[in-house]
Amino acid sequence: MSNLLVNSRDQQFLLFEQLGIEKLFQTETFKDFSKDDALMMLTEAEKIALNVILPTYAAGDKEGCTFKDGKVTVPKCYHDAYKKYVEGGWLCPIEPPEVGGQGMPVVMATANQEHFHAANFALLSYPGLTHGAAALIEHFGTEELKNKYMYKMFAGQWTGTMCLTEPGAGSDVGALKATAKRLSDGTFSITGTKCFITGGDHDLTENIVHPVLARIEGDSPGTGGISIFIVPKYRVNADGGIGEANDVHTGNIEHKMGIKGSATCTLNFGDEGKCIGELLGKEREGMKIMFFMMNGARLDVGLQGLGHASAALEHAIAYAKERIQSAPVWEMKSPDAKAVPIIQHPDVRRDLLWMKAHVEGIRALNYFAAYCMDMAKAMPAEEKEKWQGFVELLTPVCKAYSSDKAMEVCSKAIDVYGGYGYCQEYPVEQYMRDCKIASIYEGTNGIQALDLVGRKLAQRRGMNVMNMFGEIGATIAKAKGIGELKAYAARLEEAYNALVDLTMTLAQLGKSSSFIIPILNASSYLDIFGDLLVGHFLLQSAALAQEKLKAIYAEKGAEESKGMQRALVHENADVAYYTGKIAAAKFFAVEILCTVKARCEAIKSAEKIPIEMADESFTC
Repeated sequence: MSNLLVNSRDQQFLLFEQLGIEKLFQTETFKDFSKDDALMMLTEAEKIALNVILPTYAAGDKEGCTFKDGKVTVPKCYHDAYKKYVEGGWLCPIEPPEVGGQGMPVVMATANQEHFHAANFALLSYPGLTHGAAALIEHFGTEELKNKYMYKMFAGQWTGTMCLTEPGAGSDVGALKATAKRLSDGTFSITGTKCFITGGDHDLTENIVHPVLARIEGDSPGTGGISIFIVPKYRVNADGGIGEANDVHTGNIEHKMGIKGSATCTLNFGDEGKCIGELLGKEREGMKIMFFMMNGARLDVGLQGLGHASAALEHAIAYAKERIQSAPVWEMKSPDAKAVPIIQHPDVRRDLLWMKAHVEGIRALNYFAAYCMDMAKAMPAEEKEKWQGFVELLTPVCKAYSSDKAMEVCSKAIDVYGGYGYCQEYPVEQYMRDCKIASIYEGTNGIQALDLVGRKLAQRRGMNVMNMFGEIGATIAKAKGIGELKAYAARLEEAYNALVDLTMTLAQLGKSSSFIIPILNASSYLDIFGDLLVGHFLLQSAALAQEKLKAIYAEKGAEESKGMQRALVHENADVAYYTGKIAAAKFFAVEILCTVKARCEAIKSAEKIPIEMADESFTC
């Protein structure tokens, strides 16, 4: 069930067969939802993605954003699409009805969002950041701030941003220069410059609300002295209407490789000394509060990567089935051989299966993380810590692994198209351009790796990662009992044992004089961990698919006939789908999991070559 954006059949398998999200509907928290509701919403999301958002994709990229006379204009086609998206209730479905949401499980919203991200992430960046900024006010703001800003933001009437980065303080947020001066009425005068601000200025809505990190005059340096303020583009009158300009000026917009319809701005606060900000939460808790939004944004970036990868895969498959080129290699010597669709060529098939395995794997990874968020909210108190622990552990992996693998998927999609893939005649070159930013912003993937190795592995004395290893161990045990999967379960088990051993080794090295080794190899560790997780999810799905196939074969009287089973692949859509799930798991095991042990051993060798090499030796 492909729509050239997302494989709907795989979504439904993951939601209802693999994750079993119907368990959520049996809880008090989500009792008002059902499987029928989830399917209906997926159908509606697909329609909006295809009919409203997708038509803006190439057009928005071609037109881009413009900056003239200090104002930013977004592509014209974005206006109607944004309006329809907001009117459809898609901006904040996971929020409670009291603030304008539907109280929807995050995992359901994630599945819907995959359609939207695959259709045009540049457009979706505006409502996405708006939801994140409004949620900050919801969780940390006073009733006054909520009434003043939050409701209009959740309604899409006003948009929001996230203002951390400065020209001299990117990843090192603690080096920021923005300041806040106390005023007699309890507000603050904000001064400073923020750069790379997504949606920092535009003409989609009448006002833009900026959560801004700044240091109150006299507070200590570093991240511990940072506070966060709500700074609107236009001040808000007593009646809730738009007031005078708040001394927030756009300096420029960036001219980027991709997501050209998403305005990336430099914002200057307080050039005239008239920029007013209101404290959000407590003083000197700015980083703690902003991380609430950043963690959500990092999961959203993982979904961004998934959306681009999914669309690239679906287009590549469709193209490979249609593109006629060359006779099959086994008939090359025959003068009568005819050209065939390129999907019949071995190298193309290998690339497509590599793409399929990784897309389905990162889909499972991201959906599982969303499901864990729901379980942490819905389960009894004694279980919440386990599920929230999974969310904490998986957030950097979802962000970094998904975005890195998505770039590779998009690159392979271009390879499938050949020279045409490099041209704007087809969309895959734009998918790759739009995808690349996902590995850079919301904390570079290198920072995500350091977060995983330096913080997340040790959380709750290692209990979070050990619980995750327990989930993987259960998958291995089940798959080892299925004859057709036994050999592939052994591959996963070997990789699992190697990573468990490496994890303990790094923990010990981190406490010794060789502490640099875990830091030096953090990105490699995250990549291996991501591979293990994907291998786990794929093998878990293969075990389920094998059970489904067994039932279908029994119903069709094909238990003992390989010939009948092969015929059913061409006649029965479920058989074809389940067979593909098994093939993806097997391929990933022999292509990727078999490399894990060697990669772990390489890290354990504790080489320090990149550190020991002199700067001068990088180039002469």
